[in-house]
Amino acid sequence: MRRVIAGAFAVAVAWDLGSLLADWDLGHTVCKPLLLPLLAAYAVERGAPRLLIAALFFGWCGDMLLMFDADPAFLAGMGGFAVGHVCYLVLFARCGTPHGRTGLLAGAYGLVLVVTLVLMWSDLPGGLRIPVAAYSLLLTTMAFRAARLGLLAAIGGALFLLSDTLIATGLADWPQLPRPDFWIMLTYVVAQGLLVRGVLDSLDARKAPATAYGGSRAPV
Repeated sequence: MRRVIAGAFAVAVAWDLGSLLADWDLGHTVCKPLLLPLLAAYAVERGAPRLLIAALFFGWCGDMLLMFDADPAFLAGMGGFAVGHVCYLVLFARCGTPHGRTGLLAGAYGLVLVVTLVLMWSDLPGGLRIPVAAYSLLLTTMAFRAARLGLLAAIGGALFLLSDTLIATGLADWPQLPRPDFWIMLTYVVAQGLLVRGVLDSLDARKAPATAYGGSRAPV
């Protein structure tokens, strides 16, 4: 069943991204709501903790709200993602392992945050500046802490940060890449997938020593 769900997720991702490239709004509207539920179903099949499912649920809420072109919906969607990031942060603290050179990584993420906000500040709509700054701080913290779970989760956190930065450049009315929605969704869906994989693999790794120890104590 796990492979079937993973296959369905891959098909939905390909269909959604293809729809964005083809400028087919209906295809994107149909496929986008399926992405995180399918990813969550895969996570459940692998015994995901409730906090991971909660992170995906609030991410899905954010996805749905961002489909409406209005500032209140955007702010509500950003709030949904923010709650999802808090869920991820709690998970990283519970199942992650601190790595060396965290000071250097924290400094790099902090520099990116400050430089990005300084450059964009005057171009952002006045009513969104403070919410975007607060959200950016939370997102950057999540991306930094994702490194506790290893390379896949670290890449996932960085891609999540990149995806939302691309959204912010659109809000600031900066020049965009061709088909900006495609690049935003590509980096976002890969980010969520890598974060889920990072959490699940980290939990499996923590269970393995206990299983091996239990097996070594089993009677012959």
